Amino acid sequence: MVAGALALGLPALACATYSDKTELARTALQRGDYPGSVKHFNKILKVRDAEDMPSDWKKNFALVVLERGMVLQAMRDYAGSAANFQVADKQLELLDIARDGAGKLGKYIYSDSATKYKTSPTEKLSLNAINMVNYLVRGDLNGAKVESKRFTTMRNYLRDYDPENEHGAFGSYIAGFVHERLGNADEALRYYDEALQDRDFGSLARPIERLAARGTFRGERIIDYLPTDAPASAQPSSAPQQPSPAATDPSPAEEPPPADVTAEQPEQPSAPVQRPEAAPPTTTLGSLPAKVSVWGAAPTPGVPTEILVVAKTGRVPFKVPERIPIGAAIGLAGAYVTGDTTLLEYGMFKVVVYPELAKANNLFIDAELRVDGKVVPMDEASDLGGEIIAEYEAIKPKIIGAALTRMIVRAGAAEGARAGGKAAADDSGAAGLVGFLAAAAIEGTLVALDKPDTRSWSTLPDKVHIGRAVVPPGAHTIEVTVFGPGGKERHTTELEVDEGGFAVVDVTTLR
Repeated sequence: MVAGALALGLPALACATYSDKTELARTALQRGDYPGSVKHFNKILKVRDAEDMPSDWKKNFALVVLERGMVLQAMRDYAGSAANFQVADKQLELLDIARDGAGKLGKYIYSDSATKYKTSPTEKLSLNAINMVNYLVRGDLNGAKVESKRFTTMRNYLRDYDPENEHGAFGSYIAGFVHERLGNADEALRYYDEALQDRDFGSLARPIERLAARGTFRGERIIDYLPTDAPASAQPSSAPQQPSPAATDPSPAEEPPPADVTAEQPEQPSAPVQRPEAAPPTTTLGSLPAKVSVWGAAPTPGVPTEILVVAKTGRVPFKVPERIPIGAAIGLAGAYVTGDTTLLEYGMFKVVVYPELAKANNLFIDAELRVDGKVVPMDEASDLGGEIIAEYEAIKPKIIGAALTRMIVRAGAAEGARAGGKAAADDSGAAGLVGFLAAAAIEGTLVALDKPDTRSWSTLPDKVHIGRAVVPPGAHTIEVTVFGPGGKERHTTELEVDEGGFAVVDVTTLR
């Protein structure tokens, strides 16, 4: 009876984990209350408004700012989102999965929640990629270019030390688009070749063909996407020629022929664009405006008038504390076979406590794009949820190893208490009970206080979809419909693009 009451009371001693503290923010996202989610993150940061930064940077605050920045992007507050990402990026460190030893890595992931948060490779590359979108939506090519350099620096570092795992297809694609609009044909081709190393993109067939007419770079995958009668390159690839993928034009209008340019155009600074005041939303879906007005960025010589749409659905799995009662299972099996309950005394608190991934129960998993009423195919640019799971599974043995080490420490402390209890008791037969209660109290308390590190970027989108279309200059209607187990949700955007200009539309659901 005493031991049972003791065990029931122990969980109250445990401190809340990161996933516990941010649960209300995730719950708000799940029901579509984006401002409510931001409010909860502000409360954790002890600030009033989304543009406010904490005066005292505690161990988890950089991660919370990153979480908040993602929700702001879903609310289409792109300037606020970019500001949050920039601040978080300066505070966060990289968890070097490829080079860290088992001891350091397992210790950090398992129990070092007292240290500054370190992002995984997928999280770090996603930060820079998603922030590029914040600049592109506002027509700021120079800002997007700076972010693309940060992305490239991190991607090259990860490629050097972990060549077995390619990351960042979405970021490479967006960086390629940035340089394509700047008129840097070879840089755009290099980035597109990186993206194609990870997956196929039907939406890149026509852009690569246009760029190849002006640029000289030929990567292995770029060659795959060129027509078989394409002119030879000044930088031929060693890869054999393969049939090019079907170059189905996703454009709702006839694409104009590329300009007669043989040399790469010099880089042009993106001029500020005078935009009229946007009309207020006409309808709402949850807390998001369903209809907004945007205007395309300034034209770039040698490139067509184009619209690029990014749709991000769901959220990646997040970490929660998990307890595996292996000691209790062994004890119960032993008692059943032998009738000896001694094993139960030694096994009741023998549990492995570690951070495990939990699904986000996403309502939307896919997206459909229509430009002026006509369907435009969308590519799945990244499966970020899958990458997060793969990273975690690769290091999970190290995490379990650290958890087992902690279990052994708990058991040692319990046995010390057991021996001390026996020595303090008299010879009337109570020594065993006193020893058992002392061991239970010590080990049970340690279990309750054993808090695994559940920090992760829980608002990171699960999947990223990209669609693009060459259009005639003028006004256009963009419809993005996200769908999945939660049904459908339609987002409509009215925009106007100047001749030779571009517009980027972002739809982020996070549920």
